Amino acid sequence: MIRIAPASATELPEAASVLADAFRDDPVLGALVAPSPDRAARLAAFFEATLRSGTHATGVVDVARRDDDDAIVGVAAWEAPHRGGGALRRVLELPRFLRALGTRGPAALVIDHRLTRARPRRSHWYLAQIGVAATARGLGVGGHLLATRLARIDAECSDAWLESSTPANRRLYARHGFQERGEVPVLRGVRPMGMLRPA
Repeated sequence: MIRIAPASATELPEAASVLADAFRDDPVLGALVAPSPDRAARLAAFFEATLRSGTHATGVVDVARRDDDDAIVGVAAWEAPHRGGGALRRVLELPRFLRALGTRGPAALVIDHRLTRARPRRSHWYLAQIGVAATARGLGVGGHLLATRLARIDAECSDAWLESSTPANRRLYARHGFQERGEVPVLRGVRPMGMLRPA
């Protein structure tokens, strides 16, 4: 059985490791965190900094746990509508970002700006990251994470937005009501699809 609950601050390193595993072949992160012997650790540092300075403070980080061993096997990080003030939190996480990105920090800022500019102007929840551990893929964990939070978003009559880098993920999101709204050109050859789920 899988149970889903918001993550505590102490659970963020484990959640970041799950996201690092899930995103190791992602084309956007491939442009930011170059292959290296310590790439898995650098990806985990990037996601921990992102969670701490972003969605954990400005929204919710849902984690899916297995009942048998209590391991986190899935993570969905959501930014709530109209939440700002993240500049100071990003500064506090700067050492982790630098460890993860090195000299590619400026490229990360460009990508973040382009993704932010493509988001809808009206109020919405933003699915910043969702990932499932390799040991739990194909078990419906991602769909369960989505359905759990989307039920609460529906109760608020709010829109939801995300970007998807792969056709397989787009099919999952479409099953949950997300509609393709156009590609977001973030880097040469890297164009994730923006997807909106109307309230």
